[in-house]
Amino acid sequence: MVSAAAALETLNPFDPSLLSDPWDYYRRVRERAPVYREPNTGIFLISSFSAVSTVLRDWERFSNRFARAMGGLGQPPPEVMEVAKHGYPPVDTMLTADPPEQKRFRKLVNKAFSAKRVDTLEAHVEEIARQLVERIEGRGRAELLSEFAQPLPLTLIAEQLGAPREDLALFRKWTDGFVAQLSGVASLPAQVEAARLIVEFQHYFAARIEERRKQPHDDIISDIVHAQVEGEHSLDVTEMLSILQQLLVAGNETTASAIVEGVWLLIQHPAQLARVQRTPALIPNLVEEVLRLATPTANMWRLCTQDSEIEGTKIPAGSMCMVRFAAANRDPAQFPDPEGFDVERANAAEHLAFGMGIHHCLGAALARKEMNVAFRTLLGRLDGFALDAAAPAPRHKPSILLWGFDSLPITYSRRSS
Repeated sequence: MVSAAAALETLNPFDPSLLSDPWDYYRRVRERAPVYREPNTGIFLISSFSAVSTVLRDWERFSNRFARAMGGLGQPPPEVMEVAKHGYPPVDTMLTADPPEQKRFRKLVNKAFSAKRVDTLEAHVEEIARQLVERIEGRGRAELLSEFAQPLPLTLIAEQLGAPREDLALFRKWTDGFVAQLSGVASLPAQVEAARLIVEFQHYFAARIEERRKQPHDDIISDIVHAQVEGEHSLDVTEMLSILQQLLVAGNETTASAIVEGVWLLIQHPAQLARVQRTPALIPNLVEEVLRLATPTANMWRLCTQDSEIEGTKIPAGSMCMVRFAAANRDPAQFPDPEGFDVERANAAEHLAFGMGIHHCLGAALARKEMNVAFRTLLGRLDGFALDAAAPAPRHKPSILLWGFDSLPITYSRRSS
């Protein structure tokens, strides 16, 4: 546990214990300066709502091509590099690209994640959620993350990618590998295992790509393999794999985390839970408030490409910046009583959980749909939610970029009709 009295300058923002409970640190940094140069690393922490919004709107000064620049923060250990060499090299595509390349990549998959397309999936999402709840509702207890929150979005994204349901366990393992890699605090054995899983993912999908070249299906892989945008060359395998990797992680991990966070928040605030149960029309706003208060993509990197100044702080060209969505979403200048959980908050949807500007989350409409269906199904079928006192207390996984529980064991009863 990090001491609340410790001076900011003495704290390591990447300390796992701080990452597992970062809220006091976020607040103190934001109050010290909306743009704060962390003295031990030289990284600029962007924490206020207004400063984060400025950075997100200005991709020319604050580039998403941060992956290669991060080499200055430390190369992977030799043991990890030895495993990774058996796979495909990383390349910049959607999340780690800027226009015009970024627009070309996004155009390949925009249709699959459009609001119009997502609306056609609602009945199917409801059916998956119903099946998952029916498996657990008679038991009175469940581990909500692995038994409901993960399988729901994972099934959807696997179907979008044209994978059979029997491969869902593989998709979960691969997601865990990518999440460990993104955490920035994994042990060496965990890093090596993550590299092995990523290589396994790459070879699996490289084979699927070759299959779709010969025999296209109605899925995203076929769209990517056979697409040519505005007369440009087709994507190569490394670019396709990069896109598929981003779709897999963004398409299930963050949504699962948000669903679990929402149930945990409702358990912690029984009056808010009762309010939503009485008035299910509040569920869409519940979704927005959960995304604001428990932002699953807590932070993201940007590379400053030219000397800049934001809210009185100078940022030299070449500086690495950490854009703190989670801190911005608790900024009192934007959200009154920002630490409070209010399912009727008037401006909850103004959050930055999905980013802003050209890099606004591609899957935002699908994530919102899945969360709405998840809460409608859980609150419509179950009642009496509580943490399972017989199970270990849930903990947040330490991660530089993501925010989520390692599990959520709960008890409940069937809701009377």
